[in-house]
Amino acid sequence: MKKLFLILLFLACYQNFAQNKTIATGEKLVYTASYNMSGILTDIAQVKMETSEVKTSKNILLRLKCTATTYTKWDNFFKIRDLYESYVNVNYLTPYLYKRDISEGGYYKFMQYKYNHKTKLVQSLKRKKKKDGQTWDENKSIKIGASTKDIVSTLYNIRNLDIHKAKPGDQSYFTVLFDNKETIITVKYLNKETISTQIGSKECYKLSIAVKGSDILKGSNSNLLWLTADDNKIPVYAKFKIPVGNGELKIVSASGLKH
Repeated sequence: MKKLFLILLFLACYQNFAQNKTIATGEKLVYTASYNMSGILTDIAQVKMETSEVKTSKNILLRLKCTATTYTKWDNFFKIRDLYESYVNVNYLTPYLYKRDISEGGYYKFMQYKYNHKTKLVQSLKRKKKKDGQTWDENKSIKIGASTKDIVSTLYNIRNLDIHKAKPGDQSYFTVLFDNKETIITVKYLNKETISTQIGSKECYKLSIAVKGSDILKGSNSNLLWLTADDNKIPVYAKFKIPVGNGELKIVSASGLKH
């Protein structure tokens, strides 16, 4: 369960970049995360995805914020308080600053990336807690590829792609920087499918996800994502399979949409 929210984020990745024609400031998507516990799929956490405008001395950025919080009744079993956020260019969702602040069942970790796209370098800060509660920092300078992004900005870029042009079986490969390592993710377009959700019946693009060189996701076509087949391309449903079990992500509400 420690990597549950990470899996949910991986399930919403598709490609490297595209012009932002889909994501609006003030959008809010709310989900229920379920996990298979003793053979029963159980709702354990709420996941939120929110956007907001941030003004700096030089630019106007879009803040992409993703949070995961266990429901109160599960806090004594495995308390999750996770924050992932990326500050990106409004037009192309190119990241300038990324933060990951996670607290999961007594485990704590903070990661920060500062991007310099001209030099293709990321200044990374990792902060963890020792057993006595004190923290220690590790700073690194990481060389990245021209199109490498963090997991959150990649997550939102999916919705700016012309997925309607894809044919069943088409695949896309791209790179995400996570835990100071570049990871290749493959996404395959399967077909269109109409599913029932809490925000109504939706015709969706059905995608499968795989992570190269990692056992974090298991099975062939076992990790699936459904995006609405409209101008918003909202992630409404996801299924995942990991070494310790399987789970789902289901949309509860969507507001502040661009279209």
